[in-house]
Amino acid sequence: MSYPGLATATDDRTVKASPADVRRKNRQLIFALLFPTKQYSRAELGRRTGLSRVAVSDVVGQMLEEGLLRETGQAPSGGKGKRGTLLSIDTNRLRIISIDLTQEHLLHGTVTNLLGQPLRHAEVTLNAGAYVSVDIIIELIEKMLGMSDGEVIGIGVSSPGVVDGGVVRSSTMRGWRNLDLATPINEHFGIDTTVSNDATSAMLTERFFGQGGPNMLFVRMDSGLGSAILLSDTPVIGELHAAGEIGHISIDLNGPLCPCGKRGCLETMISADALREQMANVDDDERQAILARAGRYLGQALAMPAGLLDMSDVCIFGQPDIINTTFIDAAQAYLDASTSSSFHKHTVIRRCECGPDITVQGEAIAVLLQYLAK
Repeated sequence: MSYPGLATATDDRTVKASPADVRRKNRQLIFALLFPTKQYSRAELGRRTGLSRVAVSDVVGQMLEEGLLRETGQAPSGGKGKRGTLLSIDTNRLRIISIDLTQEHLLHGTVTNLLGQPLRHAEVTLNAGAYVSVDIIIELIEKMLGMSDGEVIGIGVSSPGVVDGGVVRSSTMRGWRNLDLATPINEHFGIDTTVSNDATSAMLTERFFGQGGPNMLFVRMDSGLGSAILLSDTPVIGELHAAGEIGHISIDLNGPLCPCGKRGCLETMISADALREQMANVDDDERQAILARAGRYLGQALAMPAGLLDMSDVCIFGQPDIINTTFIDAAQAYLDASTSSSFHKHTVIRRCECGPDITVQGEAIAVLLQYLAK
């Protein structure tokens, strides 16, 4: 899946397009400049985008009426003339339903604003080993729609596994293969539905609300293990939509058996669940040794993509009892030893500081970007 409008304003305005295409592109340019928390006047938006005063006024007027933007006061005085009115993203009118399927025993639903900030929450508790059907997800969405205090512009579902458009091609955690989520949800509610890989969803939150830049290798470590790649503000999806699926790459062909059928998969070796099982009933010295070994395994897995893509930023999301200094230092040391050269910029591994709503917030952003592309 691609995310139109993720990148900031560019100079490709000379490409021939229909009037509808031009209006859509102009809307994306203006929204990208203001998202998430910037405030600019119409005149400043014109200067930054290169659009004419008439074009800016037309697009802004539509976005104000639609509920995407709001007027927030007067711009600072810059000398003679009337002060301009500041514009910002409107967080009060439009809503997004965002569903997180990443927790093994829990489905988490939220109603968010246009910044992806959760306003209402609901959960469905699952029995151990329970199969999650589309009907269960629809029931949770119905509950969230009943809790919304504004017009819902889209529904987003974030799922572990390989996601191709609205179809989950493979999810070891959920036991799904070629499960179409988007079509039945869209048909049931009549609302556009987006389905994303969970690591990609979380990466969007890190990009807009964390410390991530336009180029980033994002790793998610919880009950499973996956990653996402951002290059020039474009998520890398892969030919078969499996880019970033490092969890089922084997780092030890004689290692423990993975549910996917292979041995020694990274997820089986160093997911948070696997590490907590390994660290049960051991003293602190052994605990730190286990985490250091896990860090080296991750550094080993990341060395090739970091070197191939000339990536300088690796962000790891996970609980602090796992992603601690011992783990980070071990991963960093292995990566440095593997990739250091005169032509490769130093790759920094850091811990993601975004909070527990990282998945639902990122999935809401994915919905918003798709909405803007319509």
